[in-house]
Amino acid sequence: MSLDPQTLETTHFRWAFDNGVGTITLDRPERKNPLTFDSYAELRDLFRALASTPEVRVVVLAGAGGNFCSGGDVHEIIGPLTRMDLGGLQDFTRMTGDLVRAMRACPQPIVAAVDGVCAGAGAILAMASDLRLAAPDAMTAFLFTRVGLSGADMGACAILPRIIGHGRAAELLFTGRAMSAEEGERWGFFSRIAVDVHGEAQALARSLADGPIQAHYMTKRQLDEEWAASIEQALDMEAEAQARLMQTRDFHRAYEAFAAKRKPEFKGD
Repeated sequence: MSLDPQTLETTHFRWAFDNGVGTITLDRPERKNPLTFDSYAELRDLFRALASTPEVRVVVLAGAGGNFCSGGDVHEIIGPLTRMDLGGLQDFTRMTGDLVRAMRACPQPIVAAVDGVCAGAGAILAMASDLRLAAPDAMTAFLFTRVGLSGADMGACAILPRIIGHGRAAELLFTGRAMSAEEGERWGFFSRIAVDVHGEAQALARSLADGPIQAHYMTKRQLDEEWAASIEQALDMEAEAQARLMQTRDFHRAYEAFAAKRKPEFKGD
């Protein structure tokens, strides 16, 4: 299923589209932008649809009102979960995992602009993004143990160690403590700290959207696919990927621009 990014209307978050960059803004600022059953599902469906929406080249994920996302809504998710049977609970946890799966499967690079509270499922959304920028006040917490759950939530035990290392991931997942912006940058969770995190996230997305987008899609795919590959397998996979990109018109345009000593104009073909 594809979508029209110009006319797309969403119910549980805001969507904006400008010249190749789609922006998702979680918009319940009075509650620090928590997620509900419906917003999980709508986000999952949107990221699935983006896989067949080439007009959207890059996605920015942000929160409104000075916070990124406080996780699952205590009253609208946590409370009802305590009254579900095992089958209902499994349906929910599989749906939340499907959101991360959809984020990883969509070809578009996802840039997270993280400020204020980034907790629980909100920390997972940031983790599942491809690039993360932090405001100086960003506090990121995988706080599942604080509600009696394991750190094994929505892929955290698989993905977080690959970003910041096993020992650091284990500390955050066991303790549920908050990671400051400075710590997150030092550990590699955040690419950088930005005073104007929303502006810098848009600028980064714009630069990616203006670049060789097919090459960016291939980079994202290979970053995922080579997690479980040996070095020998990775070398073969990358040789095939790069050879295919050498057939694109963008590659030829870049060479011609270099030879003419001018900046290349990438068109995504």
